[in-house]
Amino acid sequence: MCKPLQIAITVLLMLSNAAAAATSCNAPIAVQVLGSGGPEGQNGRASAGYLLWLDGQARVLIDLGGGTFARYGASGADFSDLDLIAFTHLHADHATDLPALLKSGYFSDRERPLPIAGPTAGAGYPDLGGYLRGLLAPESGSFRYLAGYLDGSDGLVKLEPRTIDAGRHAPLSVHETPAYRVDAVGVTHGPVPALAFRVDVGETRIVFSGDQNGDDAHFVDFSRNADLLIMDHAVPEDAGPVAARLHALPSEIGRIARDAEVDHLVLSHLMRRSERALDDSLERIRAIYAGTVSTAADLDCFQPGNDG
Repeated sequence: MCKPLQIAITVLLMLSNAAAAATSCNAPIAVQVLGSGGPEGQNGRASAGYLLWLDGQARVLIDLGGGTFARYGASGADFSDLDLIAFTHLHADHATDLPALLKSGYFSDRERPLPIAGPTAGAGYPDLGGYLRGLLAPESGSFRYLAGYLDGSDGLVKLEPRTIDAGRHAPLSVHETPAYRVDAVGVTHGPVPALAFRVDVGETRIVFSGDQNGDDAHFVDFSRNADLLIMDHAVPEDAGPVAARLHALPSEIGRIARDAEVDHLVLSHLMRRSERALDDSLERIRAIYAGTVSTAADLDCFQPGNDG
């Protein structure tokens, strides 16, 4: 096949996939995967990011790792519709695309403030406020030309930071509307301050694990009866002690989903090491957990209660 034709076909496929993504989440409740990968440069996988869609509008954005801004654009989401941005933690593969998203917001017609949530500080990591100041502070921020997001000046909407205690094991309220509520709980990701998030829409429950090592019994209670559990799967069963201190092993993922009586488990945040061992990991998980198991790809949409 000649190269120009090959390029044309590739572009058409990309446009087709983007168009499908923009309509496939037009459901009462859906989660769209913006990034199913981790910190490596992976073909076809952006770093971590997820959108909660309600009645065709993107309402909650969980994480914004590298590459997710492009997926956000492909999804058809509208910056004006967002009710909340939430960071599980401040590793680069979960947080680096925030400035790009904020810059795009300049071109929207949004006027209402934008709540943004993230963890407390610890182990050399800033809290959410420190992260935002590092990016946006008017005298010292890396993107100080967007400093108006800190106070609502210069034609930009005001961010409303909500710093969540990452050391707390009981759920904390993050955001609530008449249609849904978002809660968070601290989880163990080695020394890194980290959170998991839960969204309750009526009787529907969706949980985002974030990066965690699977040691926290309270996370099972937090995830109890979830219709969807989006679980980070970054390591194989034979991971070394350093990796296992940061990330849950497949057997631990299966145990969490089983003990929490989750309906549908979605594996995301796949790295090369977990992709290589994916068949073995799925076998281990399914030996423990009898519910539906899916492997995420970028721009996938998952509807609670729809296991097809």
